Amino acid sequence: MSRVEHTIEPIWDGESRVLILGTMPSPKSREAGFFYGHPQNRFWRVLGLLFGEEIPAAVDGKRRFLLERKIALWDVLKSCEIKGAGDHSIKNPLANDIAPLLAQSKIATVFTTGAAAARLYQKHLLPQTGLPAIALPSTSPANAACSLEALAEKYRVILNFLPSPAT
Repeated sequence: MSRVEHTIEPIWDGESRVLILGTMPSPKSREAGFFYGHPQNRFWRVLGLLFGEEIPAAVDGKRRFLLERKIALWDVLKSCEIKGAGDHSIKNPLANDIAPLLAQSKIATVFTTGAAAARLYQKHLLPQTGLPAIALPSTSPANAACSLEALAEKYRVILNFLPSPAT
């Protein structure tokens, strides 16, 4: 177990409509300095399927991809004790303060990726935000029971909360 501090800035702007929250960046994501940096994580491939587009490989391209679609991205936790990338091992979590992000954007819907993110959001952030989160399955390679296509189908709900491309 080691104490991990979240060092990746949230992606959002004043036009963001939905917020997707993971738990805490994995060691590979922290090493890459960006969200879902493990090459086997399917988050970016799922978004590519949802929007029918190729996801840029570069961080700036991914950031632009999200913002153009009014998607904000961050994590529930600011810090915690964790063993590797195992969300099940999280102890002594400290949540990020998402209230300013919500107040300064058009975010009306929050999604969590994975059971741990959903549980931690419910316990630490829902009491402050009053905004229930919609739980989605983890895109981690550890969630091998869920195929890429099944993940994309579950994540399709996000599209219901985004403006149409012409808006």
